[in-house]
Amino acid sequence: MKTNKFLAAAVAALVSVSAYAQTVDEIVDKHVAALGGLDKLKGINTLIVERSLSVQGMEIPSKTTMVVNKALRTESSVMGNSMIQVVDNGGETGWMLRPTMMQGTGEPEDMPADQIKQQKGQLDPFGPLVNYKEKGNKVELVGKEKVDKKDAYHLKVTTKDGQTVDEYIDATTYMMTKVKSTMNGQDAEISFSDYKAIDGVQFPNTMEIANAQMGAITMSTTKITVNPKVDESVFKKPAK
Repeated sequence: MKTNKFLAAAVAALVSVSAYAQTVDEIVDKHVAALGGLDKLKGINTLIVERSLSVQGMEIPSKTTMVVNKALRTESSVMGNSMIQVVDNGGETGWMLRPTMMQGTGEPEDMPADQIKQQKGQLDPFGPLVNYKEKGNKVELVGKEKVDKKDAYHLKVTTKDGQTVDEYIDATTYMMTKVKSTMNGQDAEISFSDYKAIDGVQFPNTMEIANAQMGAITMSTTKITVNPKVDESVFKKPAK
């Protein structure tokens, strides 16, 4: 009898784990489909995204040029001064240019290793959920919670390199609504809204970042170009 009870408990546990895994995969699959489908997402090799950042009463235009999973360059104009951040070689190297008004040298300088690690995740424009198994990431379903009074699935993602991100997927649209992570050593939340399709792929037009160090930042997308020709020399650090 004890053996039968043990077997029954083991089978029940196995069924429970299997159902849990299927639930996670179902959510992720619906999220990928809502974005446009895996084939469409895999077909994006380069992106140019132009945005306006609203922070502390200032409007800061920015332009991000990306070769997916390889290199990223973001250039912003702050009070007439150019600020550049570049991550290259699949997130292994990086450099930046900061004006003196932002505690920089005004010359190209190597990006600190911790900042490169933080920026590396941006090389993947659709995040760690898409193709998560292939990427070596682990996804756990924490439960269903309210985000802006709407039901959302709370997924805990542990990336291959050990970083943890909490992602919230709308239970109706299966779009990403919020992400919680650590930015520059500070806890941060990013909310996503106003999704619009470009070449059959959904992109959020509005992102709101809440961070204790930087305060509230609103990023509004003004233009997205999918698969443009990119001159990869823009990622190379200029000689002084």
